[in-house]
Amino acid sequence: MTTATITTAQETGFVRIAHGEDWLTVCERGVLLPGRGVAVLLPDGDQAAVFMDRSGRVYAIGNRDPFTGAYVLSRGLLGSAGGRPFVASPLLKQRFDLVTGACLDDEEVSVPVFAVRAD
Repeated sequence: MTTATITTAQETGFVRIAHGEDWLTVCERGVLLPGRGVAVLLPDGDQAAVFMDRSGRVYAIGNRDPFTGAYVLSRGLLGSAGGRPFVASPLLKQRFDLVTGACLDDEEVSVPVFAVRAD
């Protein structure tokens, strides 16, 4: 029997998101698993959802689902539609573009997007 080791893209380094005028270190890059989200509590009490896709690109959006008010987007499923990466809310399944924050199912709704540095 053989075993395989799954590694994430660039397991070392840190993930930082823009918060106000500063860059806030939110986690080590190795904590992120492709396709899974991590919730981050920000200094002002708000939350961000941080994701890494299978290619190793990191995204950060607000964690609050605007349709339910629950802080659950970090638990959503990643996918893509027309080449646009999105996360689908685990509650009502609305999809949010990870680059723009726009809801792909209701053009009048969006979530905040944070600039990300992953080194």
